[in-house]
This record gives sequence, structure tokens and C-alpha cells, in this order.
Amino acid sequence: MYLCKVHNKISHSGIIDSIIDNCVKVRILQTSACAACKVAGHCNAAESKEKIIDVLDVSDTSALRVGDEVTVWASRDVANHALLLGFGVPFLVLVGVLFLVIYITHNEGLAALSALLALVPYYAVLFLCRDRIRERLSFHIE
Repeated sequence: MYLCKVHNKISHSGIIDSIIDNCVKVRILQTSACAACKVAGHCNAAESKEKIIDVLDVSDTSALRVGDEVTVWASRDVANHALLLGFGVPFLVLVGVLFLVIYITHNEGLAALSALLALVPYYAVLFLCRDRIRERLSFHIE
């Protein structure tokens, strides 16, 4: 992954895995920040994973073939929105409920359990809104 500062976008190189209608599935190799380190082979922190990214609403798939190398990108705003939904809001819900329940009940165990259970409705709402979120958090092919 690299950030192109001129265009304010985040890009990944990948290989087309499949093409179904206007949806192109691109296989990318996601690496941690330390995966390129010289001692990464001896360290448990360095990891890399293969991910499949759906690029929706590709207007012209006739020029694309399975196995082609492409670059997928998303704007920095899309990445920030994804981080907010995936980490920011759940953190605020967790901490907010934790302190609220501690303030009301003075029971830390109940507060911890309540804070964790408060994430269930949040993730349920995310799941129900996944189609709208997928449209907003979309990737594009260069």
C-alpha cells in the first residue's frame, strides 16, 4: 500500500481474480508496516495477508482479463471514513458506556460487560447498512 500525495489517494497493486458483470475481484497482498524489514522473517510482528477487494460498478470490463495486474485505489476520505466506522465509533461507544455504567453502578465488572455488549447493536447496524456503506467506501481501478 502506498499513498500518492499528489492525487490524495491510497493505492494497492493486485491481480484480477474474477470478473462478474460489473464487479471485478482483485487479489492484493496486504502487508504490515514492518513486513519489508530485513529481520521480518525472524519476527512475529511482520505479517502479510492476501485480500480480495471488490471493485464495483466498473464501466468497461471488456479490456480486463483474469490474471491481469491492476492498481486499485481509494481516496483518502474513503480510508478515513472506513477507519472512523471500524475503530473510532466503536472506541467511543465502548469508552462512553464503560464510564457511564461505572458512574451509575460503581461496578467495574458490570461496566466492562455492558461496554462490550454495547458493541453488538453497533455492529448489527453496520451489518444492516452494509450495502450503503459498500457504495460509499468503494475502490476504483486505475
